Amino acid sequence: MPKPQSTPQADHTLLYQTHSPFARKALVFAIEAGLRDRIEVVHHETSPTNRNDAIFAANPLGKVPVLVLPDGLTLYDLLVICDYLDRLHKGRKLIPHKLPRRLHALRLHALAQGMCDAGVLYRWETERRPEELRYPPLAAGQKSKLVETFDYLEGNLDPKTPVTIGHIALATGLEWIAFRDLVDFKTGRPTLTKWYEDFCARPSMTATRFSGETHD
Repeated sequence: MPKPQSTPQADHTLLYQTHSPFARKALVFAIEAGLRDRIEVVHHETSPTNRNDAIFAANPLGKVPVLVLPDGLTLYDLLVICDYLDRLHKGRKLIPHKLPRRLHALRLHALAQGMCDAGVLYRWETERRPEELRYPPLAAGQKSKLVETFDYLEGNLDPKTPVTIGHIALATGLEWIAFRDLVDFKTGRPTLTKWYEDFCARPSMTATRFSGETHD
């Protein structure tokens, strides 16, 4: 297991997984908010078929990310963690307060979250589930959700919009899809491709590259 990544100023602990798009969103968010030096990152292997007692002790759902606060309180689910982190810094908020920017940011986050959920289900039905138990119509349905999302983004993503939680969720989700080689989102989508490549060049992304395999 990789050694925990921490700094002398760290007063929070992020229970993490190096190949989870959901955990990575929280860490990229913290870096974009200027809070990296306050967070110790501890990698944990989790999967629906591989119980991790340390994670269950912090989150009854047994999933990462989990943020452990200085007083020991644990926060889980990405949106809760990011809402908390956004209140710790004095810079421009990554979850905007005012409408309509707030709605656009949260809607994009919801779309990206749903995209990742569809990707996880698609991977189960095409790679992870024993072949004799796979259900091809379910795989096809999840793939169609991914393709529809990519097409929507190609026509509606505004590259000039300041970074929000939605953009962080989208970039980490797309890179996870590429990391797992699930469904091509670049071919025929130049706007989405350029936005994705530009965002992946940000320091918050280059410092948090995916690595590792799922352990079931």
